[in-house]
Amino acid sequence: MNKQLLLGAEAIALAALDAGISGVYAYPGTPSTEITEYIQKKSHAIDQPVRSTWSANEKTAYEAALGMSYAGKRSLVCMKHVGLNVAADPFINSAITGVNGGLVIAVADDPSMHSSQNEQDSRFYGKFAMVPLLEPSSQQDLYNATRHAFDLSESVKLPVLLRLTTRLAHSRAGVERSATRMQNLLHAPYAPERFVLMPHNARRQYNLLLGMQEELEKRSENSWLNRLISGSGPKGVIAFGIAYNYVMEIRQAYALDFPVLQIGQYPLPRKLVESLFNECNEILVAEEGYPLYEELLRGYFGGNNIRGRLDGTLPRAGELNADIIARGLGIEPKKVRAIPGIVVNRPPELCKGCGHRDLYDALNKVMNSFAEHHVFSDIGCYTLGALEPFNAIHTCVDMGASITMAKGAADAGLRPAVAVIGDSTFTHSGMTGLLDAINDRSPLTVIIADNDTTAMTGGQQSSATGSKILDICRGLGVEEQHIRTIIPLKSHLEKNITILAEEISYEGVSVVIAQRECIETAARKKRTQAARS
Repeated sequence: MNKQLLLGAEAIALAALDAGISGVYAYPGTPSTEITEYIQKKSHAIDQPVRSTWSANEKTAYEAALGMSYAGKRSLVCMKHVGLNVAADPFINSAITGVNGGLVIAVADDPSMHSSQNEQDSRFYGKFAMVPLLEPSSQQDLYNATRHAFDLSESVKLPVLLRLTTRLAHSRAGVERSATRMQNLLHAPYAPERFVLMPHNARRQYNLLLGMQEELEKRSENSWLNRLISGSGPKGVIAFGIAYNYVMEIRQAYALDFPVLQIGQYPLPRKLVESLFNECNEILVAEEGYPLYEELLRGYFGGNNIRGRLDGTLPRAGELNADIIARGLGIEPKKVRAIPGIVVNRPPELCKGCGHRDLYDALNKVMNSFAEHHVFSDIGCYTLGALEPFNAIHTCVDMGASITMAKGAADAGLRPAVAVIGDSTFTHSGMTGLLDAINDRSPLTVIIADNDTTAMTGGQQSSATGSKILDICRGLGVEEQHIRTIIPLKSHLEKNITILAEEISYEGVSVVIAQRECIETAARKKRTQAARS
């Protein structure tokens, strides 16, 4: 089929396959997960073949993708915005080494924090690394831009960052495909002067990167993702990425004729921007995320005639929409009849029958026996233990922080110091924190909620899948007698309380593995087996 109905995330995946990738590397994270899942399910990806299993974390994913690029093949690496923090070290340095085969980083940002701890803007990383960055405004543009990104990467020998947001990743539209291309042949250069980042090489490579900026700007000036839509009147709009859709919706709905500069490729096309400023007395800057380029434009042109998030014309936090853009242009949007409030909002909760419920019941029984008790937790569906009726955990900051924060608190004298972390998060970034605790003999208990999957993002396999955690903890150096396994079921409540109490009272490093398969994963397996029989 030449035209398909696809999520924005799926449009990237299909485009990458059609562009001849040899591998996709990723760690699941909403709203980016569907990119890799789509590639895993496509039969022609299996036939070619395309490497598509999940990585331990975003850093390992990026480094493996860079290695595939080094070998001359095209590779895609996917993550959500906070995942780019984990991969930042290799990402920034790969701009210095450059690439060989095309390397594209698809990063899904989450304005309004639908499923994230923050709404950071990945465009900062693109600007920081001084690499090309693409920010399409539609599913079709995502498809076309992904293919363009691989060609651009190989042309300028740099990684290319492709930014999308939740609203675009998780909405559908018709996407027309282009002709597919074959995968690159294996061709690994012998180029230690590029890829060995000792200072004398790194300084030379950095100067080469600086020297490329003028060429990258020229490419932005001529990119099909950047265009000036003519209009009349004293006001103009610069619309970045998905914000372009909201601007054009208001322009059409109210029959307006203001000029619009659509920007979807960076670095900023200065000549196009200057032409709009020469034409208009006032500019509204509409960008989804931080006021990154609004701030830059104020530096170029002064702030007297620029409106946007910085001066309060648009809200500083959260997603944009058509009504917000209308108000930013001085138009009160048409009122829509309110929906009666017959449905009461309900906070998220752990699934009925989830093993984490029984784990928290046992943990609360133990911890409530202490006058002061704090439980450090992590990112996963078990984070819902912070809510009623459990109120069992007290911190969740970033992937892997439960163990290291518990260690720091234990080092400060806090007793008891308890961490709760999931199996996938443990192998993502918890193991190194446990190693620190072992090396320092810090008195803390790590509870690993092992449901044998990455449950929060839909049940993907992780590096811990298959009951590997016991061997990992033993290999890191946890004393054998203080690695305990419990089964979080109501029928095991008293036994689990006893084991948890014993290990929490131990003045050293102990690990309790709460092992029970995710009920959603188990049900899915059962349905699959029934369908096959």
